[in-house]
Amino acid sequence: MCNTCGCNITPGNRPLVMAEKPKNGVTTVSVLQNLLSKNNHQAEHNRAHFDAQKVLVINLMSSPGSGKTALLEATIKHLRDSLKIAVIEGDLETENDTKRIQAQGVPAYQITTGTACHLDAHLVHNALHHLALDGLDLLFIENVGNLVCPASFDLGHHRNVVLLSVTEGDDKPAKYPVMFRAADLMLISKTDLLPYLDDFSAVNAEQNLHNLANDAPVIAFSAKDGNGLDAWLTWLQSEITAYQALLLKQQTQRPKVQQDGQLLHAQPGNTKFYPISNKTAHKINVKQA
Repeated sequence: MCNTCGCNITPGNRPLVMAEKPKNGVTTVSVLQNLLSKNNHQAEHNRAHFDAQKVLVINLMSSPGSGKTALLEATIKHLRDSLKIAVIEGDLETENDTKRIQAQGVPAYQITTGTACHLDAHLVHNALHHLALDGLDLLFIENVGNLVCPASFDLGHHRNVVLLSVTEGDDKPAKYPVMFRAADLMLISKTDLLPYLDDFSAVNAEQNLHNLANDAPVIAFSAKDGNGLDAWLTWLQSEITAYQALLLKQQTQRPKVQQDGQLLHAQPGNTKFYPISNKTAHKINVKQA
């Protein structure tokens, strides 16, 4: 899939592609596989740097507009007096989200990817040259809004949190399994809109997640009215405590990077076509006429 659209290549790893010299036996697939290998190597370097600074790093992923930045704003308001927090923002263009975070009084750095639909370990490494980690407790990485590719790239972070807004539908975990299998926590966002939606069920959303053999916890919240935020803040504090305990044992935490997602980026995907009934085909022909 991504061998066709080219989304493996980001501003962070493009120099590696340009450095590949043409030679016999080197194919596009082998170059892209090398990129994944080099990404994983860079991710381990990033994680070692985070661990040396004792900073827990959380990767936020979701579709565009699900409320990641609103979640961060609410989180910072509640924790900025007790924890030192910083944020790396990822978007194709604009610094809008970084300005919102900086307005909360915490350091933030914007990565603009141009056409790349996800962050990678090289982009995060470059961002760290502009963001001091000294004394931080928590670093959030707000990934580019996309329910497919971000799950396949280890950034060197420790935990994946996937947001699902109630306006997207409760079947998204079933439709985008690679993303939701990667979740260490699923957040159901914008629950203040539930009174206006009769086709979203939090129970169905959780069941669809667990049907993927992922037993990650689920928390429903609204950044607007504050319901559910306490559970999210409690989860964060428990993750910080668990991470610090691992560091004392000379260990670290690793996220659920999706190997099947990495295969999607290294090999052509299997596109499935389903026949439509004669009745449906007749309706389409009538509309087209």
